Amino acid sequence: MEFFEDNRLKLILGVIAALAIIIALRGQQQHEPKAGIPSEEPTISVYFHETGEIKSMPLETYLEGVVAAEMDPNWPLAALEAQAIVARTFTLKKLQEGPLEGRNAQASTDPREFQAYDASKVNDRVKQAVSNTRGKIITYKGEPIRAWFHSSSGGKTASAAEGLNFTKESTPYIQPVTDVQQEPVHQWSAQFSASEVLEAARAVGVDVGGELTSIKIGRRGASGRAETLSINGKEVPAPQFRLAIGDQKMRSTLIDSLQLEEGTVCMKGRGFGHGVGMSQWGAWLLAQRGKSAQEIVTYYFKGVQIQDSWQ
Repeated sequence: MEFFEDNRLKLILGVIAALAIIIALRGQQQHEPKAGIPSEEPTISVYFHETGEIKSMPLETYLEGVVAAEMDPNWPLAALEAQAIVARTFTLKKLQEGPLEGRNAQASTDPREFQAYDASKVNDRVKQAVSNTRGKIITYKGEPIRAWFHSSSGGKTASAAEGLNFTKESTPYIQPVTDVQQEPVHQWSAQFSASEVLEAARAVGVDVGGELTSIKIGRRGASGRAETLSINGKEVPAPQFRLAIGDQKMRSTLIDSLQLEEGTVCMKGRGFGHGVGMSQWGAWLLAQRGKSAQEIVTYYFKGVQIQDSWQ
């Protein structure tokens, strides 16, 4: 009898020990950071395109200059916090891809190749926004997302394929969403000479000939943006064409009117920027309505989580 009782006691103790090990391992797995997500704040090298200098700084310090340059430093705190979370995630994703080609640095102050940066615009509100969100990033299935952002959606955001012609990987967390009522940059108009149009088409690798005879929308995406333009019957990717012809003038690919009149191309459209991810003016309006930074982020990015990386 004592023999069976001893064995039963040993069995019970063994089961308890095994359960304790399983629970400990699960807890460890839950708290260990995912591969590629640092648990301590990185120091990054930044190429200053104005001077050619390369400086190293803590990532959170770098973010203060990014937020101040990319968004009005006096906007509502929740909007600035959302911008900080998005910019931090954008930066971390870029860091995972390695240094910038030809820069010998991980980041750049040139918004055409990374993000805008201006430390002179940093104020207490920006510092608070970055501090309040320290280490917070946006993840999808445990991995940092491609956290794109733009000025104004023009009423509806775009998919990555539609707004950026980005197709090298799936981005299911970026879906066209109807945006909140927008602001003064909602509508725009621009005129371009025939030579400007032909040169821009050639710049993106499409030979459309030496004379402009026709231009129209080729294919539209789910948000209504032009994915392609048909220039002299040749298909030209609209996102790249916009960058080539000047994105401050052709403010978006959400084109309402496109006409060729006596050698001049007249465009009318809505929005400002590529339209992918978070609309900054939309974030401002949502913050004005009392939404939190997390609510703003999850309004534009679907099925994501905001998680802490470093403290």
